[in-house]
Amino acid sequence: MAERLRSIAFALFFYGLSVPIVLGAPVAALFGARILRGYCVAWARFGVWSARHIVGIRIHVDGRRAAGPALYAAKHQAMFETMALAALLDAPVIVMKRELARIPVWGWAAQRYGVIVVDRAANAKALRKMMREAREALGEGRSVVIFPEGTRVAPGETPPLRSGFAGLYRALSLPVVPVALDSGRLWPRRGPKRGGIVTFRFGTPLPPGLPRADAEAAVHRGINALES
Repeated sequence: MAERLRSIAFALFFYGLSVPIVLGAPVAALFGARILRGYCVAWARFGVWSARHIVGIRIHVDGRRAAGPALYAAKHQAMFETMALAALLDAPVIVMKRELARIPVWGWAAQRYGVIVVDRAANAKALRKMMREAREALGEGRSVVIFPEGTRVAPGETPPLRSGFAGLYRALSLPVVPVALDSGRLWPRRGPKRGGIVTFRFGTPLPPGLPRADAEAAVHRGINALES
């Protein structure tokens, strides 16, 4: 019962305040891309703060982020890591599904913040656009976050990587850092959220230029390092 009440309180507080915050994004955008990115990261930190102080979800980090821009390939079990990684990695560009980019106002703000939109159709034109957006992000000196399994998965699930990861890895020529996490234990897709510690484990960076099969195998192992 206590977990359900805390989850309800979190939803009312975080999502209730997120509506005016998101609606204020166009105003922040008037002051430039840097201000908008700071505004978006502040919202992400607000989400992490709310989860900690209302639900009791805390973060523990194993390993270190890369010294410079990198391609972070992360496990995806909950909305929580999208906020946490934006805060931990200083406003990285995030690869997201086209459906999310079409959400009114929020999708517009996300694209101004800087995202790489993935089209499920994955035709040649869509892939070229994705690579162009990725190179633009690299030109700004920002890291890129991709969830290479393509969607949220339940704890214990280890599906193969989608093809988009290999394309970005080849196009960006950046070191790739696998990120394992276990947010799904505390932030399930259905049911109440629970307090506890979410671990983010940053693996050893892999150099650019590895054969596709080697890179995918290493990343798959890395992002599933916390799976039992």
